Amino acid sequence: MIKHALRILLVAGIIGLNSTAQAQTPDPILMEIGGKTVTKSEFLQIYLKNNSDPKFDKASMDEYIEMFKRFKLKVAEAESLGYDTIPKLKKELEGYKKQLANPYLIDSAANNYLVQEAYDRMRTEVRASHILIKCDLNASPKDTLDAWNKAMACKARILKGEDFAFVAKSKNGSEDPSVVTNGGDLGYFTAFQLVYPFEDKAYNTPVGKITDPVRTRFGYHIIQVNDKRPTRGTIKVAHLMIQVGKSATEEQVQNAEKKINELYDKLNAWESWDEMIKAHSEDPGTQKKNGELPMFGSGTTQRMVPVFEDASFALKKDGDYSRPVKTDYGYHIIKRLEWKNIASFESLKKEIQTKVNKDERAKKTQDSFVEKLKKQYKFKSAGEAPLAWFDKNIDSTYLQGKWSDDKLSTDLPIFELVGVNKKFTQKMFSEFLKKNYRGLKKEDSKTLVRKQLKSWEKSAILEYEEAILADKYPDYKALIKEYHDGIILYEVMSDKVWNKATKDTAGLRNFFEKNRDKYMFPMRYDAIVYECLSSKNAKMAYKMLKRKKNTSKEIIEKLNQSSELNVTVKMNKLDPETYTALKNRELVIGRNKPYEFENKFYVVYLKEKLPVMRKELSETKGLVTSDYQNYLEKNWMEEIAKKYNITINYDVLYNLNK
Repeated sequence: MIKHALRILLVAGIIGLNSTAQAQTPDPILMEIGGKTVTKSEFLQIYLKNNSDPKFDKASMDEYIEMFKRFKLKVAEAESLGYDTIPKLKKELEGYKKQLANPYLIDSAANNYLVQEAYDRMRTEVRASHILIKCDLNASPKDTLDAWNKAMACKARILKGEDFAFVAKSKNGSEDPSVVTNGGDLGYFTAFQLVYPFEDKAYNTPVGKITDPVRTRFGYHIIQVNDKRPTRGTIKVAHLMIQVGKSATEEQVQNAEKKINELYDKLNAWESWDEMIKAHSEDPGTQKKNGELPMFGSGTTQRMVPVFEDASFALKKDGDYSRPVKTDYGYHIIKRLEWKNIASFESLKKEIQTKVNKDERAKKTQDSFVEKLKKQYKFKSAGEAPLAWFDKNIDSTYLQGKWSDDKLSTDLPIFELVGVNKKFTQKMFSEFLKKNYRGLKKEDSKTLVRKQLKSWEKSAILEYEEAILADKYPDYKALIKEYHDGIILYEVMSDKVWNKATKDTAGLRNFFEKNRDKYMFPMRYDAIVYECLSSKNAKMAYKMLKRKKNTSKEIIEKLNQSSELNVTVKMNKLDPETYTALKNRELVIGRNKPYEFENKFYVVYLKEKLPVMRKELSETKGLVTSDYQNYLEKNWMEEIAKKYNITINYDVLYNLNK
């Protein structure tokens, strides 16, 4: 059993979360295991998540409940062994809870606006250049002003007529390291590809205009918008590739260019694309898929290097293919398979929503959400009085992380959420201060305390809201349960099955010896096979093999003088069941006469016929390890199944969709 199969019951992302609390309705018990219950809604949520085409007939329910029982048995055993108390697993779950909570801790209205804005921007691509003057977000006022002035000085030079790229690359110009090669030109981009403040300013600036300095976490940017164009959409292509590594010699580059040009000529002569890919493409990831690549372009996360993208989008209709294109990876002939305009807003909404939640945009929606919570929970400040102690006692040791609140003798409320009777006190603020001193700039204590108070109010209110999410939102509660079960299950399976199988070398060896006849080599040929494009080349290879001093290298060099495509060589121990050119051939030791198979011509030099034989453990260790894991899991499941009572309410199960 491979490891990721365990994750079948885990959530890969947040799908279909409700933004309002659901009404409480009776939730019947579907299963009880080891004294713990599983409700109908919990089971249904997991079932629907793992079945894109759910069926509620008896046979489907019986099959799924058996898998679910095994899952719950493993979870029960993991909890019995204390896996849910392991510190690193508790920390991992807390991290997931934070991620899962994020969609509930935003202003939905503001968030929806930003999602729509992002989609609208995805319909347009912007090309811009920039000059960066670095400035830390917590820089002193003097350093911040200096950076601003340097950026404005660059803008002034450009407005006086100096070339943007020249200013960017000059002394006191851009501090972006890439400026040396691109002159500040960032090419075309769309939503989410650059930091939000930069994106926002670029989209709101007319073509040809230059902005005032724009602040991001990197510093100040002067942005010149060079062009805007409609998004090119998404495209699916296939490619035939001849590899050329970055360290290739000039001769290797020339040979690759010669080969790709020959292949292009053959395509123009109506050679089969699929056959050409099968015979000549050097991209192992796409060769068996006729060269097909994933869809890329706007609205997708898949990107290609610019020269490849430009050549792809230049193709006018499906079936067209490009002239050879050079990239850092080699030479490509690109065939257009399918083009689509940007997908509809509805189909992209969830994907965009996830990106917005992770982006700097999220800060906007969270700030407005906190303001709404303040109104909802009747926020009430205690004013300046409880802050006076901090104004007097925050000193130079604070920014060094050495500040102490030992002298704080009171615990007065600083603010309250009156509607839920929740008070936030001096000592709570003090704990926040002690944990959040890094990265702050030096300023008077009163200013620093007020800034930290604002951060603490937001943090504390969100923390309170997060703590009650499980009570307000059943979907959230169910997700937390799923992640909890998945995390401890993965760990217990690692210990009991996966890691045990790899570490228990004696057990693995013993399992292998008991099952040796299962791990066999088929009949194979130890041979050198010359695959030729023509009968003439095959006859030449056969003739050259007569002289034993001719090596494979010499034969290839001789036959490929006029074309790199004339002959290729396969060698070593070949299985005729998988290398079908050898299947059902009566071969003799030594050289064999040329024969034709699937429009190619073959010459085989047979060294030895290898009979069916047992494999050694080293020759099949991966398969044996996998089988041993299955064996260990089966035994473990039989053992734990005896420990726990399981009760299933089949009336509820068989009426799951009612």
